[in-house]
Amino acid sequence: MAERDSELMLRGYGLTTAEFFYRMPDFRSVLNSFVWQAMDLAPDYPELFRFIEFWHERIEGPLHSVRFTHRRMIGPGEWRNQVGEFTV
Repeated sequence: MAERDSELMLRGYGLTTAEFFYRMPDFRSVLNSFVWQAMDLAPDYPELFRFIEFWHERIEGPLHSVRFTHRRMIGPGEWRNQVGEFTV
């Protein structure tokens, strides 16, 4: 999993964190929250929108609102290949 995440980061993906506020199916006046994280590609956010579509199709609690943030963990200019070994 860590190797896959590193490869995604080198291709421009970053960590997207979203907080979903939704209404309870039986108690429409009650708001709950759900936090979701995934590696996603800005500015289109295909994974986030795929999850929102899944929510609309499969989850009974209707969405009230979604807040999200995105942070690239590493950029192509930040990656350097180091060759060498230190023995202690």
